[in-house]
Amino acid sequence: MKKQGENILKNSALSVTASRKRILDIFLAADNALAHQDIETKCADQYDRVTIYRTLQTFLERGIIHNIPSTDNMVRYALCNEACITTGHHHDNHVHFRCDQCGKTVCLDDVNIPAVNLPKGYTMKEINMVVNGICKSCK
Repeated sequence: MKKQGENILKNSALSVTASRKRILDIFLAADNALAHQDIETKCADQYDRVTIYRTLQTFLERGIIHNIPSTDNMVRYALCNEACITTGHHHDNHVHFRCDQCGKTVCLDDVNIPAVNLPKGYTMKEINMVVNGICKSCK
């Protein structure tokens, strides 16, 4: 996993720093999307909020992670799939699922967002689709 994180950083043309490696390792070990607070809890003894925030912003800009909006106004982040990471361009055309019971948010990479046909004169920038319900672990 450590080598995988370093490879992701190098492929994204980012220098390999201790903070970037540590935060990326947290994402690689996670089975669900993470909020800034989740990451801060795991490495607050090593890095301050600003370092974590800047690292997340850099990862977003480079297509390493993507953000997932939620109804509780807490932005969560998830590791992008291999295609996003290797091209450096984010292609978030999948559905996200948030469990009402355990609160976990996961990417459903095999479920595509349906096509949206906008009226003439509108230009789409991005689509975010979050489905709420009960996950398979809580069922």
